[in-house]
Amino acid sequence: MSIYVGNLSYEVTEEDLKSVFDEYGSVKRVQVPTDRETGRMRGFAFVEMSNEDEELAAIEALDGAEWMGRDLKVNKAKPREDRRSSFGGGSNRGRGNRGY
Repeated sequence: MSIYVGNLSYEVTEEDLKSVFDEYGSVKRVQVPTDRETGRMRGFAFVEMSNEDEELAAIEALDGAEWMGRDLKVNKAKPREDRRSSFGGGSNRGRGNRGY
């Protein structure tokens, strides 16, 4: 299981998150996605802990908590969706380049 942490300050680092979540158990991994173009943090992160009990304790304690001037949104991460969705997909096959 992985924890989604949202509404983060753009100043947050992986080390900051690790120190906060360490209070609830052993942190296995912290992932802070960044924007591809700017390199800037995107305002959310994912945290993995050693076991589900630790993750649930962290979620319960931190969801809605104020940290670094922001109210955190902390919950179980949803599985990543396949971006090649069959409806509304982004294929331009057969349309040619018409300049729009």
